[in-house]
Amino acid sequence: MSAAVVVRDNASGVELAAKAAADTRRATRRALLSSLATFVGTLALVLVLWQGALIAFDLSPFVAKGPVDVWRFLVTAPDAADNRAEISANLAITMRDAVVGFVAGLVGATAIAVVFQLSKGVEAALMPIALLLRTVPLIAFAPVIILVFGRGFWTTAVMGGIVVLFPALVTIAFGLKSASPQMLDVVKVYGGGSSTALRKVAFPASLPAFFAAVRMSVPGAITGALLAEWLATGGGIGGIIYGYYAQARFNEMWASVVVVTAVSLVLYNLVAVVENTVLARMGMHPSRRA
Repeated sequence: MSAAVVVRDNASGVELAAKAAADTRRATRRALLSSLATFVGTLALVLVLWQGALIAFDLSPFVAKGPVDVWRFLVTAPDAADNRAEISANLAITMRDAVVGFVAGLVGATAIAVVFQLSKGVEAALMPIALLLRTVPLIAFAPVIILVFGRGFWTTAVMGGIVVLFPALVTIAFGLKSASPQMLDVVKVYGGGSSTALRKVAFPASLPAFFAAVRMSVPGAITGALLAEWLATGGGIGGIIYGYYAQARFNEMWASVVVVTAVSLVLYNLVAVVENTVLARMGMHPSRRA
């Protein structure tokens, strides 16, 4: 092969690499802009529906508070700083409880899904049980959980983990099965075992499903934390919100609901931004979500 041909081939390779890098950057920018636009649109829609529901149902302004009322309570009222401090203290407890449930549930779901992928017998025995337990309301488990673990940290972890575990398990297990059979055969041909196929093929192929599980787990973990606080621990927003209602402190009640909902929306969309960015950089279509 002549030197001129080699130089031309090298130049073509450099051009292709540069074009691929540019395509990746453009895909990443599009994914980021799409995620941000979705977040802004979701926030605007929630505000419109919220205010529209108050007007449509002609609810009493003493009980039902709108976006302007919550903004005034948290930002412009003379005691807004004290209001924010009270809500923030309760929110911090709820988010701590939600993080515990999120980590416990997602780690547990990932570990069980890996076991299912490596052992079809275990999957056949346990997956129907997981699907059955998924349909049982958590509030039905609550008395037993409280009886076993008490009214402290472990109850929060178990209840939050249960809310996250079963939906995430089904989604991640499905994602691990989406790996290309041809790619799995290539690993086997080169002498790789089940663990190698899992690491090299199944895990990368399951990324869209894994991110879908994470997105579902964020609001699920917060819901689990609120439920655990309401039923067991009595702390955080879940524990205090009924007290606000009983004392007719409707500003505090609405502000607490709005703040925890806003945090849930922000975290959900933050995961979506990370998901779209990672999938775009890996050459996967961000819209193909499990």
